[in-house]
Amino acid sequence: MQQAEIRAPEASEIIVRPLTRTIGAEISGIDLGNALSAADRDAIRAALLAWKVVFFRDQDITTAEHVAFARNFGELEVHPFAPKHPEFPEILPITHDADRPGRENRWHSDVTWRQEPSLGSILRCIEAPEIGGDTLFADMYAAYDGLPDAIKEKIDGKVAIHDFAGFRTLMKARGVSAERIEAFIEQYPNPEHPVVRTHPETGRRGIYVNGAFTTRIVGMEPEEGAKLLEYLYAQAATPEYQVRFSWRDNSIAFWDNRACQHYAVSDYWPAVRRMERATVIGDRPYFDPARQPAPSEWIYGGHVDRRRKGDFLPV
Repeated sequence: MQQAEIRAPEASEIIVRPLTRTIGAEISGIDLGNALSAADRDAIRAALLAWKVVFFRDQDITTAEHVAFARNFGELEVHPFAPKHPEFPEILPITHDADRPGRENRWHSDVTWRQEPSLGSILRCIEAPEIGGDTLFADMYAAYDGLPDAIKEKIDGKVAIHDFAGFRTLMKARGVSAERIEAFIEQYPNPEHPVVRTHPETGRRGIYVNGAFTTRIVGMEPEEGAKLLEYLYAQAATPEYQVRFSWRDNSIAFWDNRACQHYAVSDYWPAVRRMERATVIGDRPYFDPARQPAPSEWIYGGHVDRRRKGDFLPV
């Protein structure tokens, strides 16, 4: 089947071009430096729900315009541990170079150590390396759907602990005091999130544990739980569940942290890779055993299309 271009209903010039059969689509026909109409905002959100991550090219926008675009989709978080933008605290600068190698090369969903983790992240490329520095995204619906039934029965309804231990290590390296770190631990206690999350908008189930922040499954023997977590982490590495995005200057990726995980490939050292991220605040994850939409349901523009698994979404 050839790739399809989908013209978003009611949106002015937006075209959504899927990049794989389940995850990733490129959106064109819009300038994100301008204020969004309600129709354009709704079309982008619908594409995000359908494809889990959407990409925009040639968006030469300012940091202020980046923040304004992100606010169309909810309130923005201020990251408590990482260095902040001097003018826009909602912006997380992410710069790697010869002195600061990339370190996000592990599958994860952003800020799952929060009680109410991110709805989505919007990453803007300011300076891309000439070669390398791609980001991979994995469809965690497909990862769940591909599990054996026996594993699904074992993990449905289970909860796991998440922790920001990696950030504590970085803070110690930067010289943050033990007292300050202890205050962060009290302010951000380890949350319990479902191993399988029900998406609050699509109703679909996805794996919601990740190697960066999940530490253990509640109620399981440590050895058994650790083996099960490693098995679940590995699902993100399945190529059939992935899309890979090659960055250029002024490219933007907007991904749904409730439905996918990502991995920033650190293969460009000592070149510079300079990005800025805005993060939309989400809600508390949950598992609803009564809400079970068919795995082949696609949601787009307010309607649901029921086709066999793998078909492209129609207009």
